[in-house]
Parts: sequence; structure tokens; C-alpha cells
Amino acid sequence: MCIDLHTHSIYSDGSSTPAELIELAAHNGLKGLALTDHDTVEGVTELMRLGEQAGLTVLSGVEISTTLRQYTLHILGYGIDPANPLLHQWLKPLQEGRVRRNEIILEKLQGLGVAITAEEIQQISSCGQTGRPHIARLLMEKRVVDSFDAAFRQYLGRNKPAWEGRFSYSAAETIDMIHRMGGLAVLAHPGQLDQEMRAQSLLIRELVLRGLDGLELFYPTHTRKMTKKFKAIVAEHKLLVTGGSDFHGMTRPTHRLAGRAHGFCPPCSLLEPLLARLNGRQP
Repeated sequence: MCIDLHTHSIYSDGSSTPAELIELAAHNGLKGLALTDHDTVEGVTELMRLGEQAGLTVLSGVEISTTLRQYTLHILGYGIDPANPLLHQWLKPLQEGRVRRNEIILEKLQGLGVAITAEEIQQISSCGQTGRPHIARLLMEKRVVDSFDAAFRQYLGRNKPAWEGRFSYSAAETIDMIHRMGGLAVLAHPGQLDQEMRAQSLLIRELVLRGLDGLELFYPTHTRKMTKKFKAIVAEHKLLVTGGSDFHGMTRPTHRLAGRAHGFCPPCSLLEPLLARLNGRQP
């Protein structure tokens, strides 16, 4: 059986509700699931309640964009308390940074002659955290671009005409907060950091010194060469292993939810070490 510990919902940049995620997970025969929306835990409690009713093992989660030197890293936090006021207070600057960035991106697009409004973006987003993927979807709907990737290549990607940065915590600050919440910090899709695999060893070593708990070994775009390299790094640093599809639904249709029928199946054997570590960490 498979698990999927990296998914997104309507509360960030996914297109599925928590209920739809649970339904799809059951249909795909998954044993375990985690909702890891960007900078928010708004849908986690609902997913955990529905998952328990469906007989799934569900982990609470969140995905945070962080910085380490010149790199942008994504850290997954598992087993955190979604109701903790301190967590919500810590997430607030990230959420406010997203709002301000969206405003500037909108201004830049309008300056480039793209007819786009804040109201149209909000209709695409509907709820939760609005981000560049929602803007990309709107650009597709308005036929400004012909694909999601083209929106980033032409307008929204780093150093493109409508690019704008936003506030982020350092990787060390993020790992520390996840630990303060009783959770585990895992580096998401490490293969994306450097396709040539030259930077990962040093970066992961630095992250381990800052308390990193695990590595997302199973990821749809990881090649065999990458996976072999990451297995060696996991063994060297005695890291936990996780896996997830990075499912966004219609927002990123190439990343389908895990399941044997789809050829991407992080094994359910990964759950036991994660749960054991969480049980030892949490009060």
C-alpha cells in the first residue's frame, strides 16, 4: 500500500477540498495522507477528522518556503498542532507577505498591458492563501499564456517581468519553530535544488546541523540517479524518509495523487518511523 505525505488543498494553491482529498485517497487505496498547504494549516483539522472517519492515518502538516544562503528551500512540518496560537502568530508574516507580493505582481502585470484585476484573482483563489499559481491559472484562462509553466517562464518566475520576492524565514528559524510545535522538519523535493546534484550534499549537511529530521526521498520528478544519491545522504545523516506527490489537483495536473495505478507509490512502511519519532517528541 502507498502513502502520500505532500498534498495541497484549496486553502493554498490546490484545487481540492479536504473532503475531496480524502475521497481521492480512499479511491487510490492510500493508507496514509498529510495535507501540507503553503504557509497555512487552515484545512488540517478538517482533513484529520475526515481521514479518521475513513480509516486513514493522517498527519498534520504544513509547507514553508525558507532561505539558506542563496537557495530557496521548502521545509515540510509534520505532526504540528494546527490549533496552537503561537504557530498561527508565526505564520502571519508569511501570509501578509503573500498578500503584498500579489499586489505588486498585479501592478507589474497591469504595467505590462495585461488586463487583470484583484477581483479576478480572488475568484480563482476562492479561499485560503492566494499565490502565483492562482495568477498563473488566471493568465491561462485569459489566454495571455498557453500553459501553467509558460506563465512562470514569461511573467512570474524569478527575474521575470512580473517577479516579486516576499518575506521568508530562514531554514534554521523554520526548523526551530516546527520543533517547538512538537513536529518533524523534512526537506521537500530536494532534487529541485540543483538538477546537477552538486549542491545537495553540503546544503543537507548544513540543515542537519540545524536540526533537520528527514528528507522527501520519494518524489515524482526524482530520477534514479537522484534517488540513489539521496539514499546515501539519508544513511550518512540517519535521516527519516518521507514521500509525496506534491498533489495540487487542477493547478498542477502532472502531479497525480499517489497510488499504485499511477506508478508513484511511497511505501506505507515509511509511516512507522515517522509516528514513532513524533510520539517520542510530542508531550
